[in-house]
Amino acid sequence: MERLIGTVSRGVRAPIIRQGDDLVQIVTDSVLAAAKSEGFELRDRDVVAVTEAVVARAQGNYATVEQIAQDVRKKFKDATVGVIFPILSRNRFAICLKGIAMGCRKVVLMLSYPSDEVGNHLISEEELDESGVNPWSDVLTEAEYRRLFGHKTHPFTGVDYVEYYKNLIEDCGAEAEIIFANNPRAILNYTKYVLNCDIHTRARTKRHLLKAGAKQVYSLDEIMTESIDGSGYNDKYGLLGSNKATEHSVKLFPINCSEFVEAVQKKLAEATGKQIEVMVYGDGAFKDPVGKIWELADPVVSPAYTKGLEGTPNEIKLKYLADNDFADLSGDELKAAISDYIRKKDARAESLTGNMVSQGTTPRRLTDLIGSLCDLTSGSGDKGTPIVLIQGYFDNYTK
Repeated sequence: MERLIGTVSRGVRAPIIRQGDDLVQIVTDSVLAAAKSEGFELRDRDVVAVTEAVVARAQGNYATVEQIAQDVRKKFKDATVGVIFPILSRNRFAICLKGIAMGCRKVVLMLSYPSDEVGNHLISEEELDESGVNPWSDVLTEAEYRRLFGHKTHPFTGVDYVEYYKNLIEDCGAEAEIIFANNPRAILNYTKYVLNCDIHTRARTKRHLLKAGAKQVYSLDEIMTESIDGSGYNDKYGLLGSNKATEHSVKLFPINCSEFVEAVQKKLAEATGKQIEVMVYGDGAFKDPVGKIWELADPVVSPAYTKGLEGTPNEIKLKYLADNDFADLSGDELKAAISDYIRKKDARAESLTGNMVSQGTTPRRLTDLIGSLCDLTSGSGDKGTPIVLIQGYFDNYTK
């Protein structure tokens, strides 16, 4: 009988992962147990994805605020440090800011407005419009910000992040000054020593600052790139992708992920005889239409994946064929014509980039698409499914 189900995404439950656990074996056992329990078979080109959180936890990849402070102090010495463009997050940045502040004599914190990089708003766009402020050129002091906008709290968290971040810096023993600007060069009127904390625009920000005369610029991906007094580290992303672990420590983005995914793939092949693709995933790349928050606070959706997940989709739009090339067909004739078109497309293995028949298909990397699906499947709460099994993703209408 013809298979009528396409892509299926399953959250797979696993034990609570602790530092030192054999995660390769746990992932393999969990997927095999799930297949047996639910009565389905694993197939070639299935995808097993593991959330970065449990990979880092198994690795014990943590850093304390004291260790972060030591690295910041080593890099900036006794300079006043401009900390610019952080996201507004108790989970993602507050503990990092503690460590940064502990390593500084004075912090000039420069916040972008009306929102941070990922869409957390200090003020609404309507309030900004009514204020007459030009966000592209105007630099606001804390007093000016308060006069214009008062004390605003985040609609979801109820936190006044201006007050929260200022108090956090001062509680760590550093002097705090808050300004608001969207041009990175604005910080150079306060200090020539800068730590830029933006995620996806960090290279451009750093380039502009150095060109404008900054004496020293580091990005968050250059803090905690090596072990400090036995800490964890991430040699590629530093503090980017970190999350709050405790009030005094963060869990860093995992390291050595390529070795991990290849080991899981090998272990699953030994157990099933199937070529299963494996990836580590973090935040998905999507935007909430109500909260206006862009989810991707990690530096990448997937820090590592097996070779079969390279590339972008090479798909055609079925409705385009139905409405254009085969508009005179219906029923079984239409199905046969479209199926034949897809088979010939697959046989040629040619790129459809720029071809009208592919218009409207998503021009994104496979790992970004699949990682987003995984993030939505596993959620960030108490589902207890840090492993996601996706089947049928690479199927098409002919399979």
